[in-house]
Amino acid sequence: MRLLLICNPGGHFSTMLGLKEFWSAHYREWVTYPKFDTERLRGKEIVHWVMMQEARMLGRAVVNFFHALLILYQSKPDMVISTGASLAVPFIYASKIFGIKTVFIESISRSQVLSLSGKLVYYVVDEFYVQWPECLERYPKAKYKGLIA
Repeated sequence: MRLLLICNPGGHFSTMLGLKEFWSAHYREWVTYPKFDTERLRGKEIVHWVMMQEARMLGRAVVNFFHALLILYQSKPDMVISTGASLAVPFIYASKIFGIKTVFIESISRSQVLSLSGKLVYYVVDEFYVQWPECLERYPKAKYKGLIA
């Protein structure tokens, strides 16, 4: 299976590393932007370095949406997996254009209410995971499989 792993640096990148047992068994490419932690991927993994995009940076989200279209067209992944944050939004929406299965894993810091990114992709993503069972009451589409460590 071909995977496209999408995450912002920091805790989202750390969460993706927590899924290594799953993604290491598959062909994969990464999408992120350079920071001290994601730089460790350089030379070891296939990485699409994109423009830094934080929450509410609409102009950068638009630019990254067009990058997403190109990356998805070239990479042809079977599944897009994101642990967030804002970088997930343009890639998940672009994935829907290509009919690619999408998975979003909400941040462990969201025990009651979804993040802005989570709210933006909740209704379009194929599988939506939360790391707190309490979230299932408010978000019935979500699934809980435990914490990612």
